Amino acid sequence: MPEFASYPSLKGRTVFVSGGGSGIGASIVEHFAAQGAKVGFVDINEAASQEIAGKTGALFLKCDIRDVKAYQAAIGEVAGKLGAITVLVNNAAHDERHKLEDVTAEFWDDRIAVNLRHAYFAIQAVVPGMKQAGGGSIVNFSSVSYHTMTPNLSVYQAAKAATIGMTRGLARDLGVHKIRLNAITPGWIMTQRQIDLWLTPEAEADLMKAQVLKEKVYPADIARMVLFLASDDSRLISAQNFVVDGGRM
Repeated sequence: MPEFASYPSLKGRTVFVSGGGSGIGASIVEHFAAQGAKVGFVDINEAASQEIAGKTGALFLKCDIRDVKAYQAAIGEVAGKLGAITVLVNNAAHDERHKLEDVTAEFWDDRIAVNLRHAYFAIQAVVPGMKQAGGGSIVNFSSVSYHTMTPNLSVYQAAKAATIGMTRGLARDLGVHKIRLNAITPGWIMTQRQIDLWLTPEAEADLMKAQVLKEKVYPADIARMVLFLASDDSRLISAQNFVVDGGRM
């Protein structure tokens, strides 16, 4: 079994993760907990989240990230219980398929809320504490889908492309406070949802043709990149986008 890095700078650090109850988010929570960080996370899936919280000792709060007021209050509650949040991971998203002709203004607003808006207001909520703490690290999530032009996903792709612009713009604004912002662009990550919905033998064969590394990418592969970007090992890295996709792009 391979051995992976540990980061002493993460021990005791307060980390907040959105969408930490399953998939990539759950792996992120598990990896930070294993580093000795104090982890708080939100999700709407209470059963799955309680299981992750029980396994890791992380603090779970049920919250719908579309409700900005409630979401910022949840972030404040985590900070009040665990200490100032100096690592924010804006992971929560939902890649619901849709066709152009079926998209309504209401659907657009809801998908932008789920895939982009919450990240901005989470940043707004944690920045005062990061300033007082002398700095912090924020990791946002984009998606390979807008590069590969995955069909029937245009609103999601719009949000994930905008994430890169948001990351770079705020990196400039907040760098003076030693607050770093970076983005991760995952490839096709083998969460249980992806496996159940879309992983067919034909799709896997096409993926292996596209990737230069002939292995499927799993949530832990993303979580390890998050750890690096959160740690002091990456202290002079900001305004960047890291693609973790097995060499697909």
